[in-house]
Formats: sequence, structure tokens, C-alpha cells
Amino acid sequence: MGHLDNSIKRNKYQHLSEKDRYRIEVLMEEKVSVKDIGKRLKRHRATIYREIRRGKIERVDTYLNKQEEYRANVSQRRYEERVVNRERGLKIGKDREFEAYVRKKLLEEKRSPDVIIGRIKAEGIKFKGMVCVKTLYNYIDKEIFAGISNKDLFRKGKGKKQKYRRIRVSVKNRMGKSIEDRPKEIEQRKEYGHWEWDCVVSGKGKGKGALLTLSERKSREEKIYKLRRATQEEVQKVMDKLEREYGEDFSEKFKSVTFDNGGEFLDWEALEKSVLKAGEKRTQVYYAHPYSSWERGTNENQNGMIRRFIPKGSDISKVSEKEIKDIENWINNYPRKILGYKTANEVVKELTGNKKGFCGNLSQ
Repeated sequence: MGHLDNSIKRNKYQHLSEKDRYRIEVLMEEKVSVKDIGKRLKRHRATIYREIRRGKIERVDTYLNKQEEYRANVSQRRYEERVVNRERGLKIGKDREFEAYVRKKLLEEKRSPDVIIGRIKAEGIKFKGMVCVKTLYNYIDKEIFAGISNKDLFRKGKGKKQKYRRIRVSVKNRMGKSIEDRPKEIEQRKEYGHWEWDCVVSGKGKGKGALLTLSERKSREEKIYKLRRATQEEVQKVMDKLEREYGEDFSEKFKSVTFDNGGEFLDWEALEKSVLKAGEKRTQVYYAHPYSSWERGTNENQNGMIRRFIPKGSDISKVSEKEIKDIENWINNYPRKILGYKTANEVVKELTGNKKGFCGNLSQ
């Protein structure tokens, strides 16, 4: 046997799934060799041999002859029993209350392991089986929790940081103020009321519906509005609606807004002009450099959170106003590490003194 016949690229070990086990059963009934089964499932043949031993049962035919056969359902049951027994030997296995808490926060409330542990500490909740963030990630990696895997996590690990370069201001928007002109208090997030806006559009060929997303830089507060299409007129309607809604407080709530150079945002004069006070300015508009989404990092990050619920390629025109409001509430009630595991709503309440209309509904 040559060395090529015995080489399989070994990736990080993953448990066989129930579907894999039924494939093995079918292939064995077709008299496929263990070596070929391993190749088809991209697993080492030793893994297949162990799996066959685990799932073997003894059967007696009509002539009372005993013979061993592999059964996927038997192997799957034995695997699940072993997982449960393994859990009991772990720290978390001694605290079913903690396990239930983690399961609910992870699956129902879509929180990350880091946020789950951070919020527990921030609220002073005590669990006997408490573990650190790294251990919780390890448990999920190893599928210690029955029915929970890395597939249930929105993001796995940290992505590589991209290198960016400065680009000149768009020729279409030379009269608008550049992000380079923003004061230090905005750059350094020293005060509340400075926002980043963007449009999230439908997939190609999926309609013209869009979302207008508003992210406050200091508190990470989020507002989401459904647009019939991503146009200057639609964006203008939302800005005017907000000014009428907040009235005298609008200029305090929206001290500045930073846009990208999308065509829907280029009419900076109309966006700055008050509809309640003729000839007056209601806010200050700035523009990021073209192709520099990192300059609106808060907004881009929170657009990613929206994508948990509305994946890229979706037809936004089919998303209901209630669904959009639910997503907005979820983001504003999601504990954030950067906020000391407080929620955006809690931070806004602290920053504005719970001023009427400035805070969303706090989740219980």
C-alpha cells in the first residue's frame, strides 16, 4: 500500500451526525467496504470502524443462526446516552438550572456565549455550575449540550481585520461635509445624539423594498424604518417624520448624522433643513469616504445583527412592520460587552435621564 492510500486530511474532529449514521447503514447493506465508506463521508476509516462497533446488534435469523448487523438508530441512541452521561461529569452538569438558562438565552433570545456570561456577572446572578466564557464556547464546540452546536451561533470567532486606505470625497458630493470635519466629541463618542444611517436593500431581483437603519454611536441605540424603495424622497420622509415626532427635542436627539455616499443620502441641504422652523438647520450632516464602511462601524455592525433575522438576498417588501419593530426591540434590549453588558435602552435611559420619548421599551 502506497502512502497516498493511507492519507486523509485531518480537520478538527466532528461527531458523526444521525444522517451520517444512516448513510453508513445503507452503504454497508450495499456491501461497500469500510475504506470506501470513509472516503465517501470524508472520515478516517478508524472512525467508521468505531462507529460500526457502537451500532452493532445481534440478530437471530429463521434458522436460529446468530449474526451481527449495524443499525443507525441503535448507534444514535447510544451516542445520545453517552452525551447525557458525559454532561453529568462536567461542572455544568451539576446545575440544570444554569444549563436551562444558557439554552434559553442562546436559542430563544439569540445571545452569544460572551453576552450570556457577561450579563450573568453584571446582574450578580449566582449559579452552582457557572463557567467562564471560554469554557462555554468549548462546551458548544464539543456539543456537550444536546441539540446545541456552533450552527446556533451567529458568529464564530473573530474575523480578520481588513486593511483600509483613505479615499477622496465623492465627486458627486463635494459640497457635503466630510467625516474628517467631525469634532472630537463625535469621534470619541463623548456625548449622546450622534448617529450613523444606512440603507439595507432587498436581494437582486427580489423587489425594491429597503430598510433605513439608524445607529446612535455612544449608546448603540437602533431605529429601523421600512422604505418602499431606497430613494432621497423616502429618506427625507423619515427625517421629517422624526423631527415632527421629537419636536423641540429633535436637535438634541439627532445632533449629527453620518451617511455613506449612496444616492439616497446625497441631498444634504434638504436633510439638514428644518420642516418646523423655516430657514433653520435641524441637524448636521457628514459623509464618510466612499468604500469606507468601517468609518460607520456601529451602523455596519448592527446591520449584521439585523441580518440574523433578514438574511442577504431577502425581499424586504415582504417583511412586516411588526417583524421590523421586533428586530429593533431585540437589538435595543441586547446586552453589549462594549457597554459593560448593559443594553442600549438602559444606556439611553442613563444618558438622557429617562426623558420622555428618548427610550424604547425595556424588556423584563
